[in-house]
Amino acid sequence: MTSQSDHLDISTLISRLFRTLDEREFPEDWARAYVTDDVRTVTPLGTSEGIDAMWHTQEAVERYARTQHMSSDVLVHTDAASGRTTASWNALMTHVHHGSTLRTLGPDTLPTFTVGGVYRAEVRRTPDGWRIARMEIEAVWTTGTPPHLPTAPRMPAS
Repeated sequence: MTSQSDHLDISTLISRLFRTLDEREFPEDWARAYVTDDVRTVTPLGTSEGIDAMWHTQEAVERYARTQHMSSDVLVHTDAASGRTTASWNALMTHVHHGSTLRTLGPDTLPTFTVGGVYRAEVRRTPDGWRIARMEIEAVWTTGTPPHLPTAPRMPAS
């Protein structure tokens, strides 16, 4: 059984992560406030492991002029036998294309790309609070024009 306090802390972690993505607050090591160093993410764009996985999330958000991520119906469960804590939530993610993208794609391109999806995550209590250790998004539906993906992902400067 998960305590109300843990549920609130995990829900707040999810909301803070989404807000950070939308406000584009990406100082060095920003991801450590949300995920474990060994995080694994699975998205429609692929699978990434380690703290650098969140760099791929940052890069995906920066493909757009603006984004708005909304989470709802957060469910948290702790398995008594294993002690493993999981969370799932619905998400509505709206992405506004850059003007340059719209000019490249042509006049019939919708200015937004919207995704309705379900997140599933394993969360872990750390000395710094709850952090996401595994996170997977399942896109349930989309509208608009999806992003044009680069042939090879950019990597952060070392």
